[in-house]
Amino acid sequence: MTKLIVATSNPGKLREMQAYLADSPWELSLKPAELEVDETGDTFAANACLKASEIAIAMNCWAIADDSGLQVDALNGAPGIYSARYAHSDKERIDRILQELINFPDPHQRQAQFICAVAVARPDGTIATQAEGICRGEILTTPRGDDGFGYDPIFYIPEQQLTFAEMPKATKRSISHRGIALAIVSQKLTEIATNDC
Repeated sequence: MTKLIVATSNPGKLREMQAYLADSPWELSLKPAELEVDETGDTFAANACLKASEIAIAMNCWAIADDSGLQVDALNGAPGIYSARYAHSDKERIDRILQELINFPDPHQRQAQFICAVAVARPDGTIATQAEGICRGEILTTPRGDDGFGYDPIFYIPEQQLTFAEMPKATKRSISHRGIALAIVSQKLTEIATNDC
């Protein structure tokens, strides 16, 4: 198996990515904790490419990175690439979004989407493949559910009648922004393993 470095030092993110890429012919490993990459891109795709490329070069190995976040229509796409930095904790981030949407009580005014960009870089840092997944939904007025993380308790999928935090993991994997992007990348990784490694 060819090693693929996941551009995170978060074991939870590694496990999540391993679940998505379980059928791919790659051995996923965490990057070293001391190897940090500043997310200076102005889009999710730019940040994913930047992280994958820098980690690949630093470790002389294939690398995969993702960048994702929430875009709320009524907030002109905020928090966007600043989703993780919108406040100090998940609860504070959720509270800030709910406060900013207080004058938008109608569900149709609370449309939003999660976006995930994924990039895979060769050991020389060039990008071998990238993909983007989008999941549309709406923001509830109060959190629901105990699973998931980040904005999951307020991100509601009308077709499922559930928030991401209430959803069975298998369902969330199949419809989420990350699931969509990684499904595309998984196919490409199989092709890369066959042809380039």
